[in-house]
Amino acid sequence: MTGYVVGTFDTKGAELRYVAELLRAAGVPVTTVDLSTHDPEPRGADVAADEVAAAHPDGPEAVFTGDRGSAVTAMAVAFEHWLGARDDVGGVLGLGGSGGTALISPALRALPVGVPKFLVSTVAGGDVSAYVGASDIAMLHSVTDVAGLNRISRRVLGNAAHALAGALTHRIPEAATRPAVALTMFGVTTPCVTAVAKQLTGEYDPLVFHAVGTGGRAMEKLADDGQLHAVLDITTTEICDLLAGGVFSAGPERLDAIARTGVPYVGSCGALDMVNFGAPDTVPPRYGDRLFYQHNPQVTLMRTSVEENRATAEFIAGKLNACSGQVRFLLPEGGVSLLDAEGQPFWDPEADAALFDTLEQMVEQTDRCRLLRVPHNLNDPEFANALVAAFREVTT
Repeated sequence: MTGYVVGTFDTKGAELRYVAELLRAAGVPVTTVDLSTHDPEPRGADVAADEVAAAHPDGPEAVFTGDRGSAVTAMAVAFEHWLGARDDVGGVLGLGGSGGTALISPALRALPVGVPKFLVSTVAGGDVSAYVGASDIAMLHSVTDVAGLNRISRRVLGNAAHALAGALTHRIPEAATRPAVALTMFGVTTPCVTAVAKQLTGEYDPLVFHAVGTGGRAMEKLADDGQLHAVLDITTTEICDLLAGGVFSAGPERLDAIARTGVPYVGSCGALDMVNFGAPDTVPPRYGDRLFYQHNPQVTLMRTSVEENRATAEFIAGKLNACSGQVRFLLPEGGVSLLDAEGQPFWDPEADAALFDTLEQMVEQTDRCRLLRVPHNLNDPEFANALVAAFREVTT
């Protein structure tokens, strides 16, 4: 497999050639790719910019527009198409400033999780969530600008090159041949997820995702990548944060990969009793009269209302109705989290009833898609058993 070194050779040529030489010295086959958008003239890369630009759905003319902003945007599209068509990508190392980072990162995000992907960037010292997304891109702060080789840049770029070389020359052996099953978890749903995973371990390879926005997105990326045998989406709390403005939203696309791929799906209402905020002083003023629980100094939980639960149910129902695969969605009548149990701070049967009743009204139940009421709290052993029984039903 080949290590790809990618970037704009018109401005970063010396740096790109430097890391390519280090990779070759480490025994790694290298392909250099020019992503320059100024013009298509050859600059000594193995793959010229016009070859990449030709992969744009509208042709190379869409890339070489003479306008930097539109050209960078179009080259990002072209590079994603071009790289996705390669069958020898062992790993990728990209270099860039803000424009180069925006150009390179979409193609890296589209690669399967597990393919080594490194990006040395001037913007890596800040919030990189927009560049990394749900992928496993490793971003390294360039410290100095990527604008020439000096005592700092040589070390940082060398570290990146050797990191990719190490990943390519020391492949990780497959640890499990069992089918992979995704489970989503939150602190207040941990007993349930732990019990379910324990029952599946041995037959399956349980992959647990923390439902804090990135977790849900990562789980769905693996579904899109075809790496999941089935999904046990026990903790759907990210939807509450999307609808009420919390900090752990996975975005409006939550559950779209489930619908798109048809992967066998068992879901539930885990932690739909709460919206997550940061420290108490970060809670929006409009929520001043609501019920809160201090999870830790940096996380404040707000109990969802009847109206919010109805809205959450409407969102979930719309997504479940779009699913093409086998779906079971379980309703824990004894509460949806550790905090939503009789005698606990978020116990609110009226709010839970609004959630469950709206789901039953709006989900189009068929032989393929069914809702199941279970007379237990989500964290009771009986509920875990019901989840596993539903899982076996949709996967046989």
